[in-house]
Amino acid sequence: MYECGDCNRAFPSGWRARDQHCNATGHSIPDFECFTCDEYFDDNWDRSEHMHDWCHLPDDYYECDICIEVFLSEAEVTKHEVHDHYYCSDCDRTFNNLNNIKMHLNSRSHRGEAINCPFCKRSFATATGVAHHLEGAACPNAPNVNREQMYKLVRKIDPNGMISKKLIGWKESPQTKYQATDRAWNGSGWECYFCHRTFGKLESLNQHLNSPAHQQPLYHCPNRSCQLDFKTLAAVINHLESESCSFMRFEQVQKKIGTIIRGDRLLKF
Repeated sequence: MYECGDCNRAFPSGWRARDQHCNATGHSIPDFECFTCDEYFDDNWDRSEHMHDWCHLPDDYYECDICIEVFLSEAEVTKHEVHDHYYCSDCDRTFNNLNNIKMHLNSRSHRGEAINCPFCKRSFATATGVAHHLEGAACPNAPNVNREQMYKLVRKIDPNGMISKKLIGWKESPQTKYQATDRAWNGSGWECYFCHRTFGKLESLNQHLNSPAHQQPLYHCPNRSCQLDFKTLAAVINHLESESCSFMRFEQVQKKIGTIIRGDRLLKF
């Protein structure tokens, strides 16, 4: 006998009367009701098992490639495979955790090159890619734009410090290029004077010295319960794209990058 999922009222005359009741009252049908009969279950696994056993599968359905669970739409089965199995059906690949598969799905192989640098029009798959391109002074049409210039821009449109740290007395670092000498060789590798990390090549050590590795954090996560600090805009954007602190969706981050780069309005979340 069909029942209402909220008030448990039974409807001997069938599902049409139940559905009419739900439409009139705003109630819902049971969450895991069989697609064919009136039985319902605690979860989708039990419902799917019942439908397989009793041949109650609907005419049009989508079955998980990993388990027996059944869904009514492609979007539902894809979400299940990603969140429950960490499985990408397009690539036939399984990942170790949810964060890894999200990074894969947000990569260039799935999203293409959708975001352009405002200066050279080079395309990037994610907002992180654009920010890293600019902070690293890699844009041929804007060689003077770097980590410090991007921070000045963000501070201008972020007066309330949503993502930028309010550093009292902060001054832009001079355009100094650090170059290690032969004295950095410790007998087994090229050693950083500051963190004592060793590198196989002198060139790698110099890249490390001229990176933000030993610079002060300029940004923080806008989620007050997260409290993570970041040294680059690219790093805080990448953190938000990962959705690890559930502050905003990946798609929202991609839209925000335009506001940050153009600097034409105050930054809001």
